[in-house]
Amino acid sequence: QVQLVESGGGLVQAGGSLRLSCAASGRIFRIYDMGWYRQAPGKLRELVATITSGGSTNYADSVKERFTISRENAKNTVYLQMNSLKPEDTASYYCNARKTGMDYWGKGTLVTVSS
Repeated sequence: QVQLVESGGGLVQAGGSLRLSCAASGRIFRIYDMGWYRQAPGKLRELVATITSGGSTNYADSVKERFTISRENAKNTVYLQMNSLKPEDTASYYCNARKTGMDYWGKGTLVTVSS
């Protein structure tokens, strides 16, 4: 079992930055592929960025060159650095941990970008 707790959300003006953190329980965090997803009101949850256990990253086209995902296995934590934020980035952001046959989600943290 893995428990995920997101933090770092808040209200920011367009063009600003935020860093989200996701702290995971468990001793085997390093074997999980981790991801950030987001869901805006009235929309489906969508992929933002992922990072594999080996450190390979993938980004949604809408956040490339603005967001950076990283992980610190010693701290059981994955981060999402968000720069040049836009009003359309407003959403609840969810952390995900995944490996074969297992899929865990946090409860989310709200990011609001004002214009």
